[in-house]
Amino acid sequence: MFPTRVQDAAVIHDSDDKTTPAQAGYAMPAEWAPHQCTWISWPHKRDSWPGKFEPVEPVMARFVAAVSAHELVRINVLDAAHERHVREQLEGVAKPDNVRFHPFATNDAWCRDHGAIFVKRDDATDPLLALDFRFNAWGGKYPPFDLDDAIPPQMAKALGVPCRSIDMVLEGGSIEINGAGALLTTEACLLNPNRNPSMSREQIETALKDLLGVHQVLWLGDGIVGDDTDGHIDDLTRFVAEDVVVTVVERDRHDENYEALAENRDRLDTLRLADGRPLQVHELAMPRPVEFAGDRLPASHANFYIGNRTVVVPVFDDPADAPNLEVLRGLFPGREVVGIDCTDLVLGLGTFHCLTQQVPAV
Repeated sequence: MFPTRVQDAAVIHDSDDKTTPAQAGYAMPAEWAPHQCTWISWPHKRDSWPGKFEPVEPVMARFVAAVSAHELVRINVLDAAHERHVREQLEGVAKPDNVRFHPFATNDAWCRDHGAIFVKRDDATDPLLALDFRFNAWGGKYPPFDLDDAIPPQMAKALGVPCRSIDMVLEGGSIEINGAGALLTTEACLLNPNRNPSMSREQIETALKDLLGVHQVLWLGDGIVGDDTDGHIDDLTRFVAEDVVVTVVERDRHDENYEALAENRDRLDTLRLADGRPLQVHELAMPRPVEFAGDRLPASHANFYIGNRTVVVPVFDDPADAPNLEVLRGLFPGREVVGIDCTDLVLGLGTFHCLTQQVPAV
């Protein structure tokens, strides 16, 4: 069984304990379940936003302001000098009592993918377990990534929770959890040989069930154009309740996203939860193409982040912004749905969900 909580957050390796997290009673909660905090890695890699880094930090400050109004935000920074810089960005914007800094250096800012994934159980001694999956920068696309790959144990140590090292590549943006046993993902990403080439589809499903405490894996197909993650689900389809999803659709038949999104939309109509319930599907219209230097960027309103009392949504100065925000307001009546312009932020090839990782409340 897993060790009791220790302040040095001893790392458990797969080979050290054959008890799976699911067998020990752990499962990953849905994102809308209560958080003890939201974790981000502050952007610093200018090459991720070539020639447009300056607008990125004010957007991040607005995001932290929206979330810190209602919950703690933990921020990875490079060092003391970087912390002072980020404090200046947040001065007079974020709620100071709800911001903590950690000198955990990263290669880039995408905490959803390089951060720990937390599972929870009803246990007074060890209610949380941090899972440290391997991170290879989306199939080795952006070396170096050694600092990013080392982040999960540092997060666990800061929280004083045990951390389990998993010999499997998995990014948080590639999975979507309903908190009731179902996981949604894409074939384009999880079956890509640049992640876990020795694992079959069945082996991947078994690992997800054993590690995240889910009972079924639901598969969609391809991702959106411009998504360098090979099709992360968090740009496509998101659970907003146990049996309710929002999914992006493209209305223009001539758009290069049309066929893949239409196929995903058809698949959603055929999927059933373990108890036989169909999914209730709400559509979000794709924005017009957002481009930089002739390349299409992965602009999607589905990349929102669900906080304790807020839902922060990327918007793109687009006609689809307002109607999509209204769809989400109808689905989150107990939360404030906030749109923040991400036309510059998405140049980094991701927005708010890609930049965050939630830590469940205990």
